[in-house]
Amino acid sequence: MELHILLFFMIFAAIAALEVKDLLSSVIAVGAVGFALCLAFLILKAPDLAITQLVVEILCLIILIRATIKRDLPLIIEGRWFFNTISTLVFIAVFLFFASAALKELPGFGHPIMAVVKKYLTEGKSQTGAVNLVTAVILDFRAYDTLGEATVLFTSVIGIMAILRRPGRKKAQ
Repeated sequence: MELHILLFFMIFAAIAALEVKDLLSSVIAVGAVGFALCLAFLILKAPDLAITQLVVEILCLIILIRATIKRDLPLIIEGRWFFNTISTLVFIAVFLFFASAALKELPGFGHPIMAVVKKYLTEGKSQTGAVNLVTAVILDFRAYDTLGEATVLFTSVIGIMAILRRPGRKKAQ
């Protein structure tokens, strides 16, 4: 049920991103889609994807808002700060509601519910020889997934650094 509501919200926010007149509202709507996707990953019991999505979404929003804020300020100029504040608070409340619902659905610590997890726990030490089971899962069983997540995070950080860097001063000749 929560997943269906999130999917409808994501579709609505994507359409809003296409139809709004100002660029900043469009960026915020795209960010709402990304955060809803993060919650969907939590509901689907993929917290590693949710964390990666959250980090990438926050970094992309920083880049896009920084690029947008200099060009498009009609909401601030028109004095719609009250509407903006209320809509932001409503979005935060909805996000926190779905986040709490998703986090309640995660299994308790030490209670695997999937066959793959049971295999990791029973055969992890014998197949990998690693003493630390978390390290065995991250570096042996799911090495490509870990490499992909690290690549996404590294690319995001490099992109942020490239956009947010201050231009150097040129020496006078």
